[in-house]
Amino acid sequence: MENMLFCWMFFTLGWTLIDGSEMEQDFMWHLRKIPRVVSDRTFHLTSSTFEADAKMVLNRVCGIECQKELPAPSLSDLEDSLSYETIFENGTRTLTRVKIQDVVLEPTQNISMKGISVRRKRQVYGTDSRFSILDKKFLTNFPFNTAVKLSTGCSGILISPSHVLTAAHCVHDGKDYIKGSKKLRVGLLKMRNKGGGKKRRGSKRSRREVNGGDQREGAKDNLERAKGGRRRKESGRGQRVAEGRPSFQWTRVKNTHIPKGWARGGKGDAALDYDYALLELKRAHRKKYMELGISPTIKKLPGGMIHFSGFDHDRADQLVYRFCSVSDESSDLLYQYCDAESGSTGSGVYLRLKEPDKKNWKRKIIAVYSGHQWVDVHGVQKDYNVAVRITPLKYAQICLWIHGDNANCTYG
Repeated sequence: MENMLFCWMFFTLGWTLIDGSEMEQDFMWHLRKIPRVVSDRTFHLTSSTFEADAKMVLNRVCGIECQKELPAPSLSDLEDSLSYETIFENGTRTLTRVKIQDVVLEPTQNISMKGISVRRKRQVYGTDSRFSILDKKFLTNFPFNTAVKLSTGCSGILISPSHVLTAAHCVHDGKDYIKGSKKLRVGLLKMRNKGGGKKRRGSKRSRREVNGGDQREGAKDNLERAKGGRRRKESGRGQRVAEGRPSFQWTRVKNTHIPKGWARGGKGDAALDYDYALLELKRAHRKKYMELGISPTIKKLPGGMIHFSGFDHDRADQLVYRFCSVSDESSDLLYQYCDAESGSTGSGVYLRLKEPDKKNWKRKIIAVYSGHQWVDVHGVQKDYNVAVRITPLKYAQICLWIHGDNANCTYG
């Protein structure tokens, strides 16, 4: 039964509702020349207080109809929103102003931040259609191995050997950095060893990071083992977990980049369109990662479907996969009803499309899952789970963050 379930699930990752030549033409990754986002000037900022609560502070979110009434952003507006803040491991901050080159401004607007009040509710709609990935052969292999867990409680996705893409609200509430983000860590999936999670000998750093603990926690564990293995009796320490359940290899974050469109610092509202952040890991990993792609329109999605995996809070230490159709879209957001609970925010939303002039299919990240919102549609309040699309400009910005310059960011 389990094998049948996984066969069906993987079939849906690449299924289409259109056949033949039409599929060949429409459901492909098409490389395009993208605008250039260029670093202009960098300023030093005062250190953060890290006092914000771990929640989104958007008071109003513009719905699909509301967005149509807003003016299109000017070039200076875009440059301001795509300028970015960087916070380093020691707490120091910088603000980098950017210039945008080779861009053709679209007539449609790009900002979603004023509208009806945000309310909260459960993020599962009707029958729960999520899948917990428990089988080791799936959990430790692509694409599921790209999912990561943040020490602040969110999810993220590996997009390079040293970088994780996540939601900005997972580390910053729009005004300040949240509590716990000063010593931010990322947990990469690993499988527990036979024998209930027994650790191998290694460096102090490795032993400390296996379960995400700091130096004091490691010292405490050693003391407990010396007193007769009482650590096995403690709940939540991972010693009585069944073989095959996942654990995490925790790694410190070296620095974090957040677009100024989100990190307003109290000067205006944070824009949901810019709810994404890039984390640079202190140590590179050796796992297969997922590349960035530019978000196509709904008509270009196979079956109209998107996919993402994260660590929902109601399923502790389980990786949860889901897929669903997109209900509507704006220039920067995807509105959908994928079942998800808190903890999954920050997950990478991806597609599987065919590569040009090749026979193989490839998965790429086209959005970041932001969470649940109530928005105004035709004057009626509707609730959706929302994802922030990777537009050409956002692709150029994230590419700049990864490479440090735009030399490798000409096409996407």
